[in-house]
Amino acid sequence: MSDAWTNAIARARAHAPFLALALDRQPALEELLAAGSGEEALAWAKAAGADAANVASALRRERLGLAAALAIGDLAGAFSLDRVMGELSGFADRALDAAIGDAIRQRTGEEPAGFSALALGKHGAGELNYSSDIDPILLYDPEALPRRARDEPGEAAQRFARTIVETLSKHDHEGYVFRVDLRLRPASEVSPLAISFDAALSHYESSALAWERAAFIRARACSGDVGAGEDFLRAIRPFVWRKNLDFGAIDEIRRLTARIRSHHGSRGAPEPGFDLKRGRGGIREVEFFAQTHQLIHGGRKPSLRLRGTRAALDALAGEGIIAAEDARVLGESYDRLRVIEHRLQMVGDHQTHRLPPDIEALENVARLDGSDTAALLDELRTITDAVASRYDALLDEPDTAAPALVPQGGPLRARLEGLGFSDPARLAERIEGWSDGRVRALRSEAARAAFEAVFPALLEALAKAPEPDRAVARWETLLVNLPSAVNLFRLLEARPGLLDQLIDILTLAPPLADALARRADLLDALIDTTALDLPGPVAALAARMRTDGSYEDLLDRVRRVVGETRFALGVQLIEAAHDPLAIAEGLCRTAEAAIAVCLRGAEEEFARVHGRIAGQDLLVLGLGRLGGGALTHASDLDLIYLFSDGAAESEGEQSDGERPLGATLYFNRLAQRVSAALSVPTAEGPLYEVDTRLRPQGAQGPLAVSLASFERYQKQDAWTWEHMALERARVLAGPPAARARLEAILGEVLHAPPDPAKLKADVLTMRAEMAAHKPPRGLLDVKLQRGGLVDLEFLIHYLQLRERISVTPEMVAALTGLVDAGLLPDDLKHAQRLLIRVLVSSRLLAPDTDEPPEAARNALARACAAPDYPSLLAMLDEARQVVGGAWKQVFGEEILENRT
Repeated sequence: MSDAWTNAIARARAHAPFLALALDRQPALEELLAAGSGEEALAWAKAAGADAANVASALRRERLGLAAALAIGDLAGAFSLDRVMGELSGFADRALDAAIGDAIRQRTGEEPAGFSALALGKHGAGELNYSSDIDPILLYDPEALPRRARDEPGEAAQRFARTIVETLSKHDHEGYVFRVDLRLRPASEVSPLAISFDAALSHYESSALAWERAAFIRARACSGDVGAGEDFLRAIRPFVWRKNLDFGAIDEIRRLTARIRSHHGSRGAPEPGFDLKRGRGGIREVEFFAQTHQLIHGGRKPSLRLRGTRAALDALAGEGIIAAEDARVLGESYDRLRVIEHRLQMVGDHQTHRLPPDIEALENVARLDGSDTAALLDELRTITDAVASRYDALLDEPDTAAPALVPQGGPLRARLEGLGFSDPARLAERIEGWSDGRVRALRSEAARAAFEAVFPALLEALAKAPEPDRAVARWETLLVNLPSAVNLFRLLEARPGLLDQLIDILTLAPPLADALARRADLLDALIDTTALDLPGPVAALAARMRTDGSYEDLLDRVRRVVGETRFALGVQLIEAAHDPLAIAEGLCRTAEAAIAVCLRGAEEEFARVHGRIAGQDLLVLGLGRLGGGALTHASDLDLIYLFSDGAAESEGEQSDGERPLGATLYFNRLAQRVSAALSVPTAEGPLYEVDTRLRPQGAQGPLAVSLASFERYQKQDAWTWEHMALERARVLAGPPAARARLEAILGEVLHAPPDPAKLKADVLTMRAEMAAHKPPRGLLDVKLQRGGLVDLEFLIHYLQLRERISVTPEMVAALTGLVDAGLLPDDLKHAQRLLIRVLVSSRLLAPDTDEPPEAARNALARACAAPDYPSLLAMLDEARQVVGGAWKQVFGEEILENRT
């Protein structure tokens, strides 16, 4: 026995620097391990922090001891995979519990109560990997939570949550405990770190997404007030385990799989760089296999409601839902993949799932495992093939082998060669693969017949594309992601011109191609005679978005209309049908309509439970490009939420619903609901990213504040950059009287005389810091390049604040006013328009801001009214020189190299 332990230590020291260091730091532990005393070593590790000065130190020491003891026991073959994962998960429970208790005691001096942690994912299943993070959801009971007298329950809970995360994830000379990821909480983009039980219950009952159902299959109450956590899980059980099959949930798993495979290799066999977790036939596909069946059948069969992956597979086989052989193969494959994953993580204590791309590093991992690179890759190929074939069958379920869609072998290759494709043999193989039953959109006889009719024209259109190989790849992505394609194929057959337009979309504009892959019905809009018309006014757009259905129907409707409108505007841009400035304004009107509709819907839904507060309303202030009235396809929504003052704030009056709330809490929760309505994906897909960090006190401040508080903050405490941001503030929603008051506050703030020297120093310091920390990402980053839009915006806002003139959120109008006042040169107006045109166009045609492919370059030049791409670059350079000259004129500072 001791020989196995000695060999394990030797392999660890030779191939795992992290383990070697851990053993060096714990010689007493190494002595126990060398003697083969595995259980004693674990006991020693669990007591390693007994004499530590504080909870964080104690947990770090225990973690280091467990990391070494479990790894050596694993390598020695003494500790099974289940034992290793169970010990790691148990430690995560203890660590989270200790961190919760310590946070509450340190702040209040009281024993912890009313604060629970739910474990999700591998932690919930008791299957944590060797260097895993944890994904808890933190919940609290406002009535039971200990807190200081001056702390509101929500404020106290957020303090505790931040302290818990810091205790577990902060690195020091003793290491760390766990990386903590709280993004699985409801509406994580806008919600606080800890959520009340009631708010979480409301979310899961009304607006949760399909992936959250799958996540809760493995959820358990693990730390803190475990009893309260278990009560919560019982309350949401109907959300997770439904009596009837939800086909939308299964489609969501299909979509998620397609996205994962698209990013991590849809057909790639294991090789250096292969992702064991996300790659085809990897860990996640075994987990999804089990969870998909659990979602389908678990509502009717309680025996399937198990957290562990292998336990779930065995239960599925026991119920006759899957074959016993499939359960065995998938279970054994899962175990082996997890073991290799652990080997990867033992080397450097990194949360990695990817085989090293470097052969030497991969050989090191193989040696740690007791193998070599060739044998390890061969084994992984066998495993992933076995997993992938079963997972593909689950998602596609073809009844019989599909007949060939296109001529195979020589005839197809000859046709492709005649059309000029660069590698006809390889492309023929790919096309033949479309007909093997794995492309879901082509499984029916009707779909195959419709595709055969359009196939010759499709090949010709792909061959004529500026970059045929790129066009084929994007077409294939679209085809694979389509749930059904009969209507699309028939539409393309009836309207051949649409095929060329479709190839343009797939080739030139990656964001549009991605949108189309999610929603092929977006093409329907192109056959409308108004497809190239700009969207109408905000009121008309909002009318299209409204529906008489449920709140969920409303959110879906908004996403559908916004998606269609944004897609149509994107097509108009790449077809150069309108000036990009007009496209940007259309995008902004669309967003404003969505805000108006979502705000009203959220208010009505919120009032059903909490009622309303008489005389007080929520206001929405738009900033950034939204405030300026010109968005791009990549813009998020910069919002500040405010609420009108009233008697309720001073007298403690509450809302008049079944569950009344005070004004501050009422409007903060309503603001959260509005942000969620604007950002959370539904069955119709995502909507917008919402950014509320420009609110008073930034991310540390409340989401919504009263007008009085906002006024006080802006007049007394705000930084210069916050006043610069207000130059593009525009009131988007709120009753007339409250809007008028907010606009008056903005006017007073922006017309207040500044300290000119301080203003100039602040502006220059801010721009220098931005240049240092946010350099331009590529040749076409006209926003961040010196002499670009950020510099121009800083110039405009500086002069607006200094001179207190031309105070308007619309940047073109603001610059025109400053030019008319003689403060800036006239040629800046042309430079500004060109820079904005390039920004709007490049967000579609060159989203990474690097130089795009040749076809997209030509489209970009055309959209910006340039003769060709080299001319566009020359025009851009001239525009930047104009901005740089104005900067030097105003600030006396060179920001561009002089041209010789």
